[in-house]
Amino acid sequence: MDKPRLLRCLAFAAFAVSSSVGSSDARGATLDLTTASIADVQAAFKNGLTAEALTQAYLARIAAYDKQGPAINAIITLNPRALEDARKRDAERKAGKVRGPLHGIPVVLKDNIDTVDMPTTAGSQLLAGSIPPDDAVMVKKLRAAGAIILAKVNLSEFAASGGSVSASRDPEELKRGTVSAGYSTMGLQTRNPHDPTRGPAGSSGGTGAAVAAVFAQVGIGTDTGGSIRSPSAANGIVGLRPTLGLISRTGLVPLSSSLDTGGPMTRSVYDTALTLGVLTGVDTADKATLKSKRKAETDYLKYLKPGALRGARLGIARDFTGRDAGTDKILEEAIAILRRLGAVIVDPVTFPDYLLQAKSPIYHLIVAAEFKAEMNVYLKTLKPGYPRSFDEIVALANDPRTNYRSPEKAYALKYTQRMALDLDDPQYLAAKNEQLAAIRAGLAAIFAKHDLDAIVYPTASRPAAPIERKEDPKPASATDSATNFASEAGLPDLAVPAGMTENGLPVTLSFLGPAWSEAKLIGFGYDLEHAAQARRLPKFTPALPTDALTYDALTLP
Repeated sequence: MDKPRLLRCLAFAAFAVSSSVGSSDARGATLDLTTASIADVQAAFKNGLTAEALTQAYLARIAAYDKQGPAINAIITLNPRALEDARKRDAERKAGKVRGPLHGIPVVLKDNIDTVDMPTTAGSQLLAGSIPPDDAVMVKKLRAAGAIILAKVNLSEFAASGGSVSASRDPEELKRGTVSAGYSTMGLQTRNPHDPTRGPAGSSGGTGAAVAAVFAQVGIGTDTGGSIRSPSAANGIVGLRPTLGLISRTGLVPLSSSLDTGGPMTRSVYDTALTLGVLTGVDTADKATLKSKRKAETDYLKYLKPGALRGARLGIARDFTGRDAGTDKILEEAIAILRRLGAVIVDPVTFPDYLLQAKSPIYHLIVAAEFKAEMNVYLKTLKPGYPRSFDEIVALANDPRTNYRSPEKAYALKYTQRMALDLDDPQYLAAKNEQLAAIRAGLAAIFAKHDLDAIVYPTASRPAAPIERKEDPKPASATDSATNFASEAGLPDLAVPAGMTENGLPVTLSFLGPAWSEAKLIGFGYDLEHAAQARRLPKFTPALPTDALTYDALTLP
């Protein structure tokens, strides 16, 4: 069945089911899909709501808004077995078997996360239909916890930096090779549900847009230089890049093993904390996770206590402000809330110039080298008929006979092929072994100098950017964004909605903490979230009648 027909059928089914669960009586209770946390959903499950009805409601929103209406275009592959999986979870619950904290919860995955039963394309038409040999470890953990994989969602192709001209200072190279955030040759352009003329940011843009538009309860993204946090900011949701090694990367389409990680993207700090606990744990196939032993936890919900900010020392990173008046205004309002909640504000905290100037060159050098080498390894695991090497990817993208849909990405891939160093190159080794260590030491010095629990900054210095460029791209400034610092130092960074600009675009606040400080950051974010009440349902994906899930309050196992 073709995708449009499948979506129409699912939408009809969703409305049919909603008519059977939507009428209320004296015993009835209602779950609001657009505001419910996982705790609300699980309470409803225990009192009669079915995972099938919940999944139907999410499918109804996808049918209404993803390819129709505002055409958010976040979905690459809809799981044709989602309803069947939901019915299985219902049968298990009825039999007294609850797999884990995500039992019956619909989840969307960024399409660079391997799934053994659905294609994984990394957003590239060159990998269309590619079924990996196994689930990613993250996916195995989600399934074991009872999650329903609802869909694979769009991303900036090869996670944006996989074939990118961002390192260039040449205006002509930037013009020829810059790709709109949230665009891929497999999924085309994802739009921001708060304003469809704007992008969702990258590279987990499809995940960010899908979660904000209420296409699933939970989204999973990946982050190399800001790819969870930037889309969280653009779409106004919660996103966490965890400490490097807290979550296994086995089964991710690689970008940079020195920097890559996965992480949760949700509409509440509660849902992020719960999902994080599901994903943690040592994976012997991913050596980075070995250092998480005795540091990882499976229950981060216990840190969601009001008052977490009382006495916390928070440094305000002013280096990353001054780009947008609306963003800066919300930052000041958020700082006032932090003070009111008892935080000790250290303002300003200044980053030394050597850190600011080093972060982008180091990032681009390491990512280009590792992407080129590690894609060779990943591609060799795929079935016959797909590219077997990075060089073949570049050749196919630049071959007119393949009708490759992005001349900009084709140019950027060739640029990376030309510029990427080999993994035995002394410059690459110096960047990986010495310069990343210098970044870690520099950040540790900032924390120590000011005795900080976290560094606070606007996740994105500007709101979501227009899809259509009004001017040619310019080289990045050293103070455009702070997200690379967490990536290069392997530190956790939590983005939390802080407010909306006057023209209706979200702004989030980031809490950057020392290694393994997720518990503390989650507590800070929970306090801010409840005080600010800043998350908004995007106006272009408003509530549907099927969002009100009414069920009989009958206690089930």
